Amino acid sequence: MAVQTRVKVAKLDTVKYHGLNRDSLVRLYRTMFLSRRLDDREIQLKRQNKIFFQISSAGHEAVTAAMGLLLRRGTDWIFPYYRDRALCLMLGVTPVEMLLQAVGAAGDPASGGRQMPSHWGHNKWNIVSRSSCTGTQFVQSVGAAEATLYYEHRQKALAQAKKAPLGAHVNYASDEIVYVSGGDGATSEGEFWESLNAACAKKLPLLYVIEDNGYAISVPVEVQTAGGSISRLVRGFPGLHVAECDGTDPLESYAVGKEAVEYCRARRGPALIHAHVTRPYSHSLSDDEKLYKTAEEREKEAHRDALSKFALFLVREGLLDQNGIEQLEAEVDRQVRDAADEALAAEHPAPDSILVNIYSPDIDPTSRAFEAQPQLHGAPKTMVEMVAATLSDEMGRDERITVFGEDVADASREENLKELKGKGGVFKATSGLQRKYGADRVFNTPLAEAAIVGRAIGMAVRGLKPVAEIQFFDYIWPAMMQLRDELCVTRWRSNGNFKAPAVIRVAIGGYLTGGGVYHSQSGESIFTHCPGLRVVMPSTALDVAGLLRTAIRCDDPVMFLEHKHLYRQPYNRSEYPGPDYTVPFGKARLVKDGTDVSIITYGAIVHRAEVAAAQLQREGISAEIIDLRSLSPYDWEAIAATVCKNHRVIVAYEDMLSFGYGAEIAARIGEELFHELDAPVKRIAAMDTFCAYQPKLEDIILPQTETIVAAVKDILDY
Repeated sequence: MAVQTRVKVAKLDTVKYHGLNRDSLVRLYRTMFLSRRLDDREIQLKRQNKIFFQISSAGHEAVTAAMGLLLRRGTDWIFPYYRDRALCLMLGVTPVEMLLQAVGAAGDPASGGRQMPSHWGHNKWNIVSRSSCTGTQFVQSVGAAEATLYYEHRQKALAQAKKAPLGAHVNYASDEIVYVSGGDGATSEGEFWESLNAACAKKLPLLYVIEDNGYAISVPVEVQTAGGSISRLVRGFPGLHVAECDGTDPLESYAVGKEAVEYCRARRGPALIHAHVTRPYSHSLSDDEKLYKTAEEREKEAHRDALSKFALFLVREGLLDQNGIEQLEAEVDRQVRDAADEALAAEHPAPDSILVNIYSPDIDPTSRAFEAQPQLHGAPKTMVEMVAATLSDEMGRDERITVFGEDVADASREENLKELKGKGGVFKATSGLQRKYGADRVFNTPLAEAAIVGRAIGMAVRGLKPVAEIQFFDYIWPAMMQLRDELCVTRWRSNGNFKAPAVIRVAIGGYLTGGGVYHSQSGESIFTHCPGLRVVMPSTALDVAGLLRTAIRCDDPVMFLEHKHLYRQPYNRSEYPGPDYTVPFGKARLVKDGTDVSIITYGAIVHRAEVAAAQLQREGISAEIIDLRSLSPYDWEAIAATVCKNHRVIVAYEDMLSFGYGAEIAARIGEELFHELDAPVKRIAAMDTFCAYQPKLEDIILPQTETIVAAVKDILDY
C-alpha cells in the first residue's frame, strides 16, 4: 500500500502520540496491515476451495490493534469478537496459527480444526475460546471478571485451582482486567444487557469494546439499535465509564482505550468503548454487501480506510518514508505467503479425533474411584436437607466453590441477618451457607437465567467451581443457548485447552398441587442429548449426597436435577453418609429384586414403582425395580442384565410419551435385546401433571401406580 507524498523530517513528540514511540507506531501499522493481508489471503484460499469459510476483520484493525498495545498478553483475560484478528496478533497469536485454523488443521491452537476461521482461542494468551453464537461471550466475561475479584481475596482458591486439571493455565494478577468485544448487532442480544447489569452492580474490572461498523450483516444500525447509538443507550448505567472513538484512527482509539483500561485496572468499575469502524468487505464470503449498500456508501467507507490513512500519517510525520512503507509491506506479504504454505501443508485431524475432549481426560466420574461406602450418622435428612449438608461439606473442603442464583443467599443485605433467619433458596436447599461461608461465596443474582449459566461458564474457565441454581426447570429456557452451545462444548470446541466444569442445580418435575403447567415441567431428554454434559437425577437423600459430591468433584459440566416433589418426602430420607461419600455416574441402583418383570425408572416414579410392586407382590407377581439415577451417562449394563433376567420390561418416566427419555431406553432395548423379550416393551409416561386444571395430589399419584400395575399384568398376559 505505497503512499506517494513528500516526507517531512520531524522530531518525535511522544506527547502528541499519547506516549507512543516510533517503534510502537510502526508496530501498530504493521499489525493492521498484517491483519488485512491475512484476510485477503484467506479470501483467496476460499475461492480456491482450500478453506471452507471466511469472515474478515477488515475495517476493524485500528481499534483492535490499539487495544492490543494496552492489554497485557497472558495476564488480562480476553473474550474476543470474530473481527478481532489484529488484537489477537498483538497479543501473540501468529499468522501461521491463524491460517492453521482457516484450513482446519490438527495443529490449530484455537480448536484443533474443529471450528470455523476467526473463532479465536489461545490458552497461552488467555484468549478464551469463542463460538459462533452472537453475544454469548458478554455474560461469560462477567463470570471471568468475578473470578478476578474473587482471587484477590481468596488465595487458597487460586492455589487449589492451579492444582486441578488444566491448572497450569489458571493465572491471576492483581491489576488484571477482562476484555470483551462484539459488534453493534450483538448488543441487541439479551446477554449484553444482562452482563452490563451484573457488571455495574458488582463494579467489575470489565472492559467492553463495541465495534460498530454500521451493520449487522445487512441490518443497518438505526434498525438494530434504538436511536442508532449504543453508547447513548448505556450512559445511564451507574459506574460505567462510556467513551466513543473513531475506531479507524489508531491514535484516537489508543487514547480513549488507555483511559478506559486505567479505569478498570483501578477497580473503579466497568468501561465501554463505542468504536466507529468500517466494514469494507462483505459480512463474510457468504454475503454480498452490494445487495444492500449503495456505491456511494461504499465509497465513503473507502475514504475512511484505516490502513491508507495511517500509512499517510506515518509518512507525513516523518516516522516512515515511502521506501520504509513499501519494505514493511513486502515483509508482511512474504510472512503471509510463508504462513499460508506452512498451513496448507499441515495435517488435518484424524476423523476419530472428533470424540476426543468431549469429557475430561483426567477425571472419570463413572470410574470405581467414585465408589464409596456411606458412613451413616446423625438424624435422617430429607433430600433438600441433604443438598445443603453436602454443599456445606464440599465448600469447606474446596474454596473454589461458589454458590449463586435467584434467592439462594440467606439475605443479600447481610446486616439483616442479625434479625432474620434468612431464605436460602425457595426450597431452602442452600439455607445457612451464606452465613457460614460469606457473601462472596454464596450470593443472589439478578433474575436472568442466561446470565446465571454464562457467569458460571466464565468462572469455571478461570478455575473456579461454580454451583449455580436455576430456580425452576420450567424457567431454564432463557439459558438454553448458554447450556447447549457454550457450557457443554467448551472443552470440545477448544480441543481441551479450556473447560467449564460448572454444576447447574435445577428443581424439576411435577406432583406439587397448585404448580400448574409452569411449575411442573420435565424435559430431561433435551439435555441428555447434549454432548459433554453429564445429567443426573437422584430419587433418594442418600443418592443426593453421593451424586452431588461426584458432580462437584468431577471435571465436567453437570446438570443436577432435583425433583421438587421428593425434597421433603419421609420415605427417601437418609442419615448423613459422611463428607467423602460419592456415587459414580452411570451406575443404576437396584431398588428391588424381582423375577417376573423389570421396571426401569428414575426420579419421582421410583416410589410409584415401589408402591405398585408391593401391590403386585400381594398378588404373587415379583417385580424388579431399577433406578437409573444417572441419565447421561446411563447404566446400559444394568438395563441389559435385568431384561435378560426377566424378559419382560416396563420403562416408566415422567415426561412426554413420544420423544421422551424413556422412549430412547425402550427403543434401544427393542433394537439390541429384542431376542430376549417375551413381550413388547411397555412405556408409561406420567403426563397427568400437565393438566390445565389443578388436581388433588391423590388424583395424580394413584392412577399412575394403578397404571404400572395394569401394565405389568398386561405384559405378563402377553
